Amino acid sequence: MQYRIDAKSGNRLSVLGFGCMRFSRGLNLKIDMEKAEKVVLSAIENGVNYFDTAYVYGGSEAALGEIIHRNAVREKIYIATKLPHQQCKSYADFDRIFSEQCERLHTDYIDYYLIHNLSAMAGWNALVKLGIEGWIAEKKSSGQIRRIGFSFHGAHNEFMALLNAYPWEFCQIQYNYMNENYQAGRAGLLKAHEMGLPVIVMEPLLGGKLATGLPKKAAALLKDADSELTPSGWAMRWLWDQPEVTVVLSGMNSEEQLRENVKTAEHAAPNMLTDNQAAIYPQVVSIFRESYKVPCTGCNYCMPCPHQVNIPGCFAAYNTSYAVGLIAGFTLYATSTGSIHPDENFGPESCVKCGQCEKKCPQHIPIMKSLEDVHRRMEPFWFKLALKLFDKLSR
Repeated sequence: MQYRIDAKSGNRLSVLGFGCMRFSRGLNLKIDMEKAEKVVLSAIENGVNYFDTAYVYGGSEAALGEIIHRNAVREKIYIATKLPHQQCKSYADFDRIFSEQCERLHTDYIDYYLIHNLSAMAGWNALVKLGIEGWIAEKKSSGQIRRIGFSFHGAHNEFMALLNAYPWEFCQIQYNYMNENYQAGRAGLLKAHEMGLPVIVMEPLLGGKLATGLPKKAAALLKDADSELTPSGWAMRWLWDQPEVTVVLSGMNSEEQLRENVKTAEHAAPNMLTDNQAAIYPQVVSIFRESYKVPCTGCNYCMPCPHQVNIPGCFAAYNTSYAVGLIAGFTLYATSTGSIHPDENFGPESCVKCGQCEKKCPQHIPIMKSLEDVHRRMEPFWFKLALKLFDKLSR
């Protein structure tokens, strides 16, 4: 296993992190503890030391905590979990949720604590009004929180603002070779690194689509370039090639997936790609984009929108729904538009057709008309009902 240094703490973090959201579940939707325990312990034996979970990951914290507790491996790993800020309505909620998380995880401290899905300054400002800064200071002083950060799904300009809103010690972004300019994007990655922040990457395989959902033409291109390297290996290498990336999370739910990722991680190094290998990725992206409906490159010239519409995020989700599949598209749409938070809305229905975005677009995209298309496809009649159900179940 290769490791990269968290410059803020000096911690040696495994380049491969374990994302606990996708633990195997049985027909009753409960986590299969036997399978989860085997893969977690195997990961630790192979040098993985960063484990990421969250309060709203349906039993994930409790499962990870039980595995760690009964196998006495707490001191071998770093635990990352997250505060669901949309569920915090008072200062007391911070302590209530945190205490419950520590109990679930059988620990009295969290190594890497994140504000979950902080997609805009509005969300952070609301937390500040509740006293979050004083609460963080108290928890850090007591040693209950070792490092504080945030995970991000939102528009690029909001990420840049959040970086400067608080003295963060790390951040987590969605990033992969298909989403190089999506959300925080490469520019956000570079800025966070410049500020000395370790950057944790989620969704390296775009929900598995870059591993098993590639267009046949793209899969063949990768195989011809290197018959020994799997599509997921290509995706992980693209990330590890970048020295600004500290940890890449993978939601491994089988020992087969773990073995493949560990094998690739053994050779992870900055600037590991040859020129010929690096040249393959734009070709794969181009094949994906053949099925795109809106020719948006994610350049962000249209941003910020005066009415907070996450224009590149809307188009990325819309295009993904065609190129990859509706489920992947809906997932991106729900996070990038703030749809999962009732008090935030960065979707197309906030567009007032002021036209400022179209004047700035280098691709000359009819943005206002295209946003109407996005709204029709990405918000069917059942969409908001499904989000309300998700919110209820996650509490």
